[in-house]
Amino acid sequence: MSDWPLWEVFVRSKGGLNHRHVGSVHAPDSELALRHARDTYTRRQEGVSLWVVPSASITASDPADSGPLFEPAEDKVYRHPTFYDIPNEVKHI
Repeated sequence: MSDWPLWEVFVRSKGGLNHRHVGSVHAPDSELALRHARDTYTRRQEGVSLWVVPSASITASDPADSGPLFEPAEDKVYRHPTFYDIPNEVKHI
């Protein structure tokens, strides 16, 4: 079992709009990872959807490098919604 890869588990709750990271499981494949995640993280039937992602497939930036990584977005102010009027009917953006 220790040779099984690690999978990161994300759960979408009944009242939620997005998945949130809840923990990890070890499993030999995605099907078993999904079953382990269900049994471990949704025992009280609070979830409506599960994602399992191999930990080795996740690439993350280093918070120490946030300046150089996000600087290019600063010169594209038109991407910020401050220039647009958002209708009152729009609830989620």
